[in-house]
Amino acid sequence: MASGSTFLRFWLTERPRDTFLSYIPKEELPAFRLACHDFGVRAAPLLFEDTTITFRPSTFTKPARMAALGRIGHHIQTLTFSMPHTPETFLPPLLDPVTGEEVTFIYEPYTQSTRNSATRLSNPIYGSWELTDLLVKQYSPLFHAAANVPTFIRAFQALPTLNHLKISCPDQEAGQRYRRSIVDYALISLRIAIERCKLPLLSSLSLVSIHPGAALYLNPTMGFGARPNSIKKWKQIKNLAVCMDSIPFSPYPPSDHLKILHSYLHVFASSLRNFVFRWHGSNGLSPLSLDKEICLQDRSPGMACPRRCHLALRPLKFDKLRNMEVENIVVDASQVSSFITAHRHTIREFNFENTHLRSGTWDQALAPLTRISGSEKWKEKAEEVMDVPLLFSPVDNEENQAQDLVVDYFNCKPCALRPSIGAWQRAGARSRDLFWGTPEHMKRFLRTSIFSWR
Repeated sequence: MASGSTFLRFWLTERPRDTFLSYIPKEELPAFRLACHDFGVRAAPLLFEDTTITFRPSTFTKPARMAALGRIGHHIQTLTFSMPHTPETFLPPLLDPVTGEEVTFIYEPYTQSTRNSATRLSNPIYGSWELTDLLVKQYSPLFHAAANVPTFIRAFQALPTLNHLKISCPDQEAGQRYRRSIVDYALISLRIAIERCKLPLLSSLSLVSIHPGAALYLNPTMGFGARPNSIKKWKQIKNLAVCMDSIPFSPYPPSDHLKILHSYLHVFASSLRNFVFRWHGSNGLSPLSLDKEICLQDRSPGMACPRRCHLALRPLKFDKLRNMEVENIVVDASQVSSFITAHRHTIREFNFENTHLRSGTWDQALAPLTRISGSEKWKEKAEEVMDVPLLFSPVDNEENQAQDLVVDYFNCKPCALRPSIGAWQRAGARSRDLFWGTPEHMKRFLRTSIFSWR
């Protein structure tokens, strides 16, 4: 048992103390902080470094919560903003109480922050007093909390060290994609707050589970409440990860959500270095080559915007992209080839997981690597990635074949430009069989393996 002076010397030495704290499970840190004041101060950065906020009506409006956020906000480096789609987030039509007719609601974010109650009550929040009265009576407190932009701004002003923002809005029903919900109003307020707060360290954005319409409300160039300088804050983002509910692939998929996604990705074209995109659900079109999709090249003018609808989409080009990964997509070999060629000066690694080619072959898709390197040696060094849960000893004298396969796999050396086309996508059936077994494999493995289990 260490004496008090020995423990004090240990505790006041920064490196050993931080190493010790890193080994304490996060669920035990709250109890550890209650031991004494200094324990609470030293453990706070580890406990609040990664924080999750599930949005509710009182999340940013309750004074006690905001005071607590002010005390721990400077420790938060990764913030997860979670707001699942539920029956409470559904917004019914706004109805006139006298005639029963639907009332048109054109939303304009109210961003004025004032502590003077007289001034606050003298200006209607939603454009007019009549409309404000209807919204207060017919919509739940969750809506008014989501549309309360000043509270979002005050909350993010308490996070000066934030460097990674995660947004999670799962569980939207496919039939509600063209209806605005309370979640969308929260995303608008969240975007405005980020644009108007000083967050110098913010460099990573993860849209963990979002619906396709979220790209509209998070877009600083065409979203509600956008300013000419709104895009400046988002140019800090160097790492972007998106997991979006899939738009089912068909010869003529809905084009509006895809065009919104294409426009949103253009926001990060000049700053992005690492990009990951995954369709959640069924396969979808590649977000990197939407300008080449026939379904999005309709030149016939539309009724709503006849001057804009016939314009072709601009190709997506990332000036500083180094690592790219897409998953669960359908793409043409020519589209993959064009993307590699356009980014050949910057990209260092790309990964196509669960990717299906509509036309062409992978040799055609990766042909630019031959032109870039001047030879086909990259094929010998191409990295194959596969999940190997456990290697059983094969029966029928196949031990040597399995050993050769594992040796070849682990001796594979990555090249400067590493292509990967998925876990089992290019592995042959014979190779896969060597990694799976039966009870007989387990018995032989335990008897004859190097573990000498007897």
